[in-house]
Amino acid sequence: MTAMIMHSPQQTLDDFSLQPLRRHWRSHALAATLAVALHAGVLALLVAGWSVEPPAAEQPAVLRTQLVMLPPPAPEPAPAVVEPTPAPPEPVVAAPVESAKPAVDPRLQAQKLEQAALARKRLEDKKREQLAEQQRQQHERQENEKRNREAEQQRLAQQQAQQQQAQRAEQARLAAARARQQAAQAAADSRQYLPLSKEAPDYPQRALDKNIEGDCTVEYSVNPQGKVENPKVLDGCHPLFIRPSLAAANTFRYQPRIVDGQAVSVPAVRNTFHYRIK
Repeated sequence: MTAMIMHSPQQTLDDFSLQPLRRHWRSHALAATLAVALHAGVLALLVAGWSVEPPAAEQPAVLRTQLVMLPPPAPEPAPAVVEPTPAPPEPVVAAPVESAKPAVDPRLQAQKLEQAALARKRLEDKKREQLAEQQRQQHERQENEKRNREAEQQRLAQQQAQQQQAQRAEQARLAAARARQQAAQAAADSRQYLPLSKEAPDYPQRALDKNIEGDCTVEYSVNPQGKVENPKVLDGCHPLFIRPSLAAANTFRYQPRIVDGQAVSVPAVRNTFHYRIK
């Protein structure tokens, strides 16, 4: 805001004569006022507990100025020499005080360490329990598989035993059937050719003298006429019984065997002579 003030002619002349002095005084007065205001602001901040904070992010510099309008001074008879105002002292900036770190309580630290150890122990116990449970389940699976294999093996063994028993029964039945068939065939053969006459051999005198007993088997063939051919003594016959056994076998007569209406030879006919002293 600008204000216009009108003065008398005499006052104007005086103003023109004092204008340089006024400008010099105004400049010094403005500097002194600014210095005093700055010191007063710093003192107020220090009293209010202001401390220098770490420098923040750089902000764009802003210059603020304030225009102070002073009233015109009263006329003086003589120009007064204005002594230069000494420069105000530099503001003392307090060093930043680092916040002291709180002291660590040993008991609290030991309690935290104990809690951490307990947590690790619980975690390890839980892992061991899980591992033991897995091993138990695996052991149960293995036992179940083992029992199943044993049951399957027992079932297969029972089946094999039943099959073997059935096979043995079938073999016994077949053997009995074959035996009956062979007996029937032997009976039929015996009916087809029967011995008509058999004479006992003479007991050797030397065997009687020495009290020798024994058996002698003679094998021979029966021709279509029922006569004995090619008699021979089998092993196991005592030498004293060979000659009388062969002589007796030659006297045997059989009824010829008839096959398809014709008489045939019968090979490998055997007869055993029993020599006993009574």
